Amino acid sequence: MATRTVYDVAPHGDGRWHVKRRGADKAASVHDTRFHAVDAGVEVARNNQPSQLVIHKGDGTIEEERTYGNDPYPPKG
Repeated sequence: MATRTVYDVAPHGDGRWHVKRRGADKAASVHDTRFHAVDAGVEVARNNQPSQLVIHKGDGTIEEERTYGNDPYPPKG
């Protein structure tokens, strides 16, 4: 089974929002609003299944997690 690619939508110190693949050096995209960043993150995650989108709040804490693609229930382990 393929492992999921994790993408984060998180605030950046410059007041903008970044969509970034975990482990990547650069953001996949940068947006002026959280709304637009979440839309872009959903699109990237859907196009790269199996994947997970982790949406952060303005303070950096996790607000929501979404998975795309095969996510068997119950999880093994």
